Amino acid sequence: MKNYILILLFLIPSTIWSQYLLPNEEIVYSFETKNGKKMALVKDKTNKYIQYRFGTKSKIEMEFPKERTKESWKQFHYNSYWRGGGVANAGMEIDNLQFFNNGVEYLLFRTYHAEGEVYSAGIIVTNKTKKTTRIIGNYKTVKGCICNLQDTGMIEIEDIGLSF
Repeated sequence: MKNYILILLFLIPSTIWSQYLLPNEEIVYSFETKNGKKMALVKDKTNKYIQYRFGTKSKIEMEFPKERTKESWKQFHYNSYWRGGGVANAGMEIDNLQFFNNGVEYLLFRTYHAEGEVYSAGIIVTNKTKKTTRIIGNYKTVKGCICNLQDTGMIEIEDIGLSF
C-alpha cells in the first residue's frame, strides 16, 4: 500500500507539469507566480519552435504563439544587460524577453542586483491603452534562464529597452 501511495504522490506533480512540457520540449525559463499561476517558456529540443504558456497548475490559459513552427522564434525579442564587479560596482544582470499578442505587450524578466543580493522574476503586461500590470514571480520556483536563449542561435538580441 505504501508503494502505491508513493507512486501516486510522484505522478500527481508529473501529470500537472506534463501539460506545460511536451516530450519533445525543454524548459527555457519558468516560474510560479505569487498568486499561484504558472509561466513556462519552452522550446523544442531541436529548436523547431519556442512557445510561452501561462495558467493555473491544472489548465493552460494562454499559449503564444499558437503555431509551433520555426517562425515562432521571430515573434520574440530578447535583450540583456550585465555589469560585473559585485557590490563595489553595483553589479547586476537583467534579461528581458518581449512579445506581442493581439496588441498586448508581454515582457518576461529576470534580474539580479549584487547590492543586497536581490533576485526577481516576473511578467509585465501592457495593454492597448498602456495600462501596465506586473505579475510577480516566486524566485524560489524559477527554473532555467532567459539568458540561455543566446546559446540557441535562434533569437536575435535587440535593443528593446530594459524593464523589471
